Amino acid sequence: MRIKADFDLCESNAVCVGMAPDVFDLDDNDYLVILQEEVPDDRLEEMRQVVANCPKAALSIE
Repeated sequence: MRIKADFDLCESNAVCVGMAPDVFDLDDNDYLVILQEEVPDDRLEEMRQVVANCPKAALSIE
């Protein structure tokens, strides 16, 4: 499974960064960076929660 971001929707609110800072970050221009696209099985439920909490519904798991 992989985390995907729709950068046309993302407003870089950083909710995902706050929930999983080892997976998401903001670059120097405040744009979202996905540090780990591959989701390990033991973190799948956690990443589902992060996706569900994205205020712009810009994240998905594929």
